[in-house]
Amino acid sequence: MSALPLGAYEHILVTEDGPVAIVTMNRPHKRNALSLAHMRELIAALGRIGRERQHQVVILRGAGPAFCSGHDLSEMVGAEPAFYRELFDTCTELMETIQSIPQPVIAQVHGIATAAGCQLAATCDLVVAAESARFGTPGVKIGLFCSTPMVALSRAVGRKKALDMLLTGDPITAQEALIHGLASRVVPDDQLEAETLKLAHKIAQASSYVLAVGKQAFYRQIELPQQHAYGYAKEVMTLNALAADAQEGMCAFLEKRTPVWRHR
Repeated sequence: MSALPLGAYEHILVTEDGPVAIVTMNRPHKRNALSLAHMRELIAALGRIGRERQHQVVILRGAGPAFCSGHDLSEMVGAEPAFYRELFDTCTELMETIQSIPQPVIAQVHGIATAAGCQLAATCDLVVAAESARFGTPGVKIGLFCSTPMVALSRAVGRKKALDMLLTGDPITAQEALIHGLASRVVPDDQLEAETLKLAHKIAQASSYVLAVGKQAFYRQIELPQQHAYGYAKEVMTLNALAADAQEGMCAFLEKRTPVWRHR
């Protein structure tokens, strides 16, 4: 793996493995808690990866013993209302950035993903979790209900399970996360990095244009009533069918050969 020339960061590392960009949260002593500065760096790095389009897939992971433990409570005690608004505005911008960039973003989760860390995992397009990983929204236990994590969590799992997690603050296992839709895959702890990278490279075999079209369409249609979703999706698919890569892919299938993507 090689470092990407995306600028110097204090709280994250950005590397690459061929077509895969790897963003590592690098505050292991804080279990990668999301300070304001940390979130701003994630927004900057992910935004640049999205704009430059040099990579087809992004892996988001954490250094040290945990994926992400949530917000950095040490900077939240005794703050003014303006700080809290800025903090949660920035957190929302981070989550929206993850889902708005054209590349699929895979969360590689180990240790804990709690509170805003659970929100971060739930927001990513896919989640590969180690068997020992735990997911939770424990804010209720410290008097700060996980209201913003609730947005992502309630869109990933059913209402009853989301409320169970939010109201009790109890964590769930990786296997429970898989059953309830919070994780995409669960793998042995010692295979987490290899399996996540394997999945990323498999996805990267597709046309980057098609991946971007599909990701954008998924998030737009998912909140629409079914009739409107079909109306939107058929227009997307019509335009997609006209694209160079769709024509190439269909011809390659009929000719029994490997397609050569032009990424448009």
